[in-house]
Amino acid sequence: MIELFLNGLFVGALYALFGLGLAVTFGLMQQINLAHGDMIIFSAYLAWFAGQAFGLHPLVALPIVALLMFALGYVLQRVVLNRTIGRGPMPPLLVTFGLSIVLQNLMQMGFSADTRSLQPGSIGSASLPLGSFSIGVMPLFFFLFACLAFAATWLAFSKTSFGRAVRATSDDHRTAKLMGIETGHIFSLALALSLSVSAIAAIFLGMRSTFAPAAGVERMLFAFEAVILGGLGSIWGTFFGGLALGLAQAVGIAIAPTFGPLAGHLVFLAVLILRPEGMFARGASR
Repeated sequence: MIELFLNGLFVGALYALFGLGLAVTFGLMQQINLAHGDMIIFSAYLAWFAGQAFGLHPLVALPIVALLMFALGYVLQRVVLNRTIGRGPMPPLLVTFGLSIVLQNLMQMGFSADTRSLQPGSIGSASLPLGSFSIGVMPLFFFLFACLAFAATWLAFSKTSFGRAVRATSDDHRTAKLMGIETGHIFSLALALSLSVSAIAAIFLGMRSTFAPAAGVERMLFAFEAVILGGLGSIWGTFFGGLALGLAQAVGIAIAPTFGPLAGHLVFLAVLILRPEGMFARGASR
């Protein structure tokens, strides 16, 4: 039971990281990025390419890929998505949907449809003995890193002038502009942060399992469920939403190997019915 619980927590931390980037754009910026899952897979391919071309370990490639995705996010928001602000919910949806399709096709052309993975090296098989069972070093590292990532993001959006500017721009971008906030720059930084966090999640995903060009839809689903389970606008809610999803899947797998994903979706459906605002709604500072 302890191993089951820990495995659920470790998988849930990965789902929470998937959702963290989406929580920034969806919960705080009120902007739905349908290409979020494909951005995660694209980041994993960048790390895979760094390993193939330069022999970099995934953890060494992690800060490089995160910086590249930060720059991509800033340019994407500044040049494309800022043009859709104030025009209703449909323009961002259509633009990011088109971006999702383009990314999937580019990845298939560049990397083929074959599944890939990132080689973790010796850390992948290392473990810490705890009595009658052991804990994998890599999953434990992922979990601790996820906690740090959520703490840093929460501090950035709740305790800094940047976070207050993001929330003000999200509430009313015209009034925020009148108050001297450079809204285009603020939103661009927010999406850049979102994609850099997603890049971290992507590398952890690649070290744990395989990925393919069309796998972004599934990542987007897990991210969306973590955000909704936690409650829109709640960063820590997304963290606990991801953990709840991972624990539900672990229990489902213990019942029957094929029941794991369905168990997570059933928990998501139950929360939607009983508490549609999420478990930890509301407030970006949570």
